[in-house]
Amino acid sequence: MNQKFCVFCFLILAAYTGSSFGRFSKPNIIVIMVDDSSWECYGSYGAMDYNTPNLDRLAAKGLRFDHCYSTPICTTSRVKLMTGQYNFRNYTHFGYLNPRDKTFGHLLQDNGYRTAIAGKWQLNGLYHRAPDCYDKTRPMKAGFHESLLWQVTTGKALKDGGGERYWNAPLEHNGVSISRKTNWGKYGPDMFTDFVCDFIDRNQDNSFFVYYPMVLVHDVFVPTPDTLGDTPLETANVMPKEPHLRKKHFADMVNYMDKLIGKIVVKVEDLGLAEDTIILFTADNGTDKKITSNWNNLELKGGKGGTTDRGTRVPLIAYWKSHTPEGGVVKDLIEFTDFYPTIAGAAGIEMGPSDPIDGISFLPQLNGKQGSPRPWQLNHYQPYWSPLPGQYIRDQDYKLYRDGRFFKISNDLFEKKDLAATSDTSALKAKEKLGSLLEQIPDVVPGKGDVSTKQRPVYPGIKNLFSESD
Repeated sequence: MNQKFCVFCFLILAAYTGSSFGRFSKPNIIVIMVDDSSWECYGSYGAMDYNTPNLDRLAAKGLRFDHCYSTPICTTSRVKLMTGQYNFRNYTHFGYLNPRDKTFGHLLQDNGYRTAIAGKWQLNGLYHRAPDCYDKTRPMKAGFHESLLWQVTTGKALKDGGGERYWNAPLEHNGVSISRKTNWGKYGPDMFTDFVCDFIDRNQDNSFFVYYPMVLVHDVFVPTPDTLGDTPLETANVMPKEPHLRKKHFADMVNYMDKLIGKIVVKVEDLGLAEDTIILFTADNGTDKKITSNWNNLELKGGKGGTTDRGTRVPLIAYWKSHTPEGGVVKDLIEFTDFYPTIAGAAGIEMGPSDPIDGISFLPQLNGKQGSPRPWQLNHYQPYWSPLPGQYIRDQDYKLYRDGRFFKISNDLFEKKDLAATSDTSALKAKEKLGSLLEQIPDVVPGKGDVSTKQRPVYPGIKNLFSESD
């Protein structure tokens, strides 16, 4: 009788609080990040050249965030996302995640989650020959129980056992190399997605975390399994010289990427895990500059590597059945430092001294609540790579660069009208506030820097900037 009464009370409490109780007290979490594909490539955001029905359905069932911001290139975004820190705190080299840094993989692994990563790694420090850059177990040391990855200890050079990420891809599975020869005729993105689905299947009775930094849709722009036809496998990874063929392949790759994400969503739903699983989809930076897309009747050239919205504004689609409001659109500013505290909050983990201080959780928004939206978004961009560095801070209306350029970004997407000399009172007030925040962090160093440099400065001790933004 007492047991029945307790169950009755539990159900009454759930109904009263509006909570949705699934199998687990800690939800599963899947973070999917596409490579080089900004908001203009998705139907729910107004794309006109691409077919993304699975992601469009996910947005229709869940939430679409209209103002999520990454950094302009891959490594700076990945390090920021995984560690929840601004790049001035811990980023020193392209293609490198410092093994001493705590990631969201560590966070969840230490709190009982089974963790997996699949797709693009490129974080061992191969480009500057960092210590232990040939350590095949680095992904596991970064907080992941299982992995299937491209570019852990090899690059793209065939002579070194490397190769492209698409057809016949050389991969590393839990620290064990799988050669091009072994994978001949296989398509890398299919292998990654199958690995993710298998991991979900095997861990359906546990709380799990999947981080899937996809290799799609980065160049080279080549056929997918749906468009390969009779193309010889020896030349399947060769990008055509003709711009119209590159665009065709890119569009096909976007469509195929959407198909693979649909496969993961179906796996979650078929296992009855939708109420227990948060799915977050985003991108690491803007679209490749070689691609021009039609978006809401405008032609947008890809902005990867640059600090305009075309380089830094990315999609964010979230779905958590019975939690995310159906078809909701969120206008709040979100940036990559915010994923770490959001994931921690969803897992019921209280962040401590070893966790980052730069992000603001958007977990309330996932639950249909207002939350505490960030008042501004910061981009400290020091790539030490081909693109030149830059630094800006923005709110919903205005954007201030460290060099003094100032734009009303809410109605100037292409940053054509510099308001540096404005006399408008509201603009000057915003400029003063944003400028005071920029003054508290180190400026970027001009130029690309020497790729061979081993040691570069970081500033982990800078205080939480939000104390100055109230």
